Amino acid sequence: MSFHADIQSGSRFPESVLASQSVFRDVMNAMSRPGSIQTIGPTADAPMPLMPSTAAVALALFDHDTAIWADVKFDGTSEIVNWLRFQTGAPLTADASRAAFALVSNGSVLPAFDCFAQGTPEYPDRSTTLIVQVETLTDGPELILSGPGIRGVTSLRAGSLPPDFAERMLANRSLFPQGIDLLLVCGAQLVALPRTVHITAKEA
Repeated sequence: MSFHADIQSGSRFPESVLASQSVFRDVMNAMSRPGSIQTIGPTADAPMPLMPSTAAVALALFDHDTAIWADVKFDGTSEIVNWLRFQTGAPLTADASRAAFALVSNGSVLPAFDCFAQGTPEYPDRSTTLIVQVETLTDGPELILSGPGIRGVTSLRAGSLPPDFAERMLANRSLFPQGIDLLLVCGAQLVALPRTVHITAKEA
């Protein structure tokens, strides 16, 4: 059975355990190597404008215990809302501060980070992970990254992010161990930006 057909018939993934594990490993590799571009192997077909990598991460990580917040574009598309509910069983919430994951349709409309759960000093993992769709991971303004998991420095050229994105990420890092983590996705690719990463915008 083709992957497309299996998704359409309602199964999470073909050979669902192996596929979910593969996507989970891709996400963990991305989190351990901030700024590195990972290509998701088992992608998923889903209603537009949900990207294949966004859909695959949702299938692998969302479940009935993970509340999901979706921005206006996603939440206002009934096909996407129905797909998320049917395929993942995850409840959708209108309260971003209660969400385990947040879906952002385009980085240019990235909400303020303080809208989301920041975790607590005792339970920093009780924070929101943002899954943010961007137009490119290779041709946008250059960002300089350093911190745990990065040897020296590295750069990232993600597009369609707010002009103050680097400043937002620096403020987010200052909250450690609290703060949010981000997954930037484009097509079948993703990049992780955990709260530990130090980001500055490259001088023009």
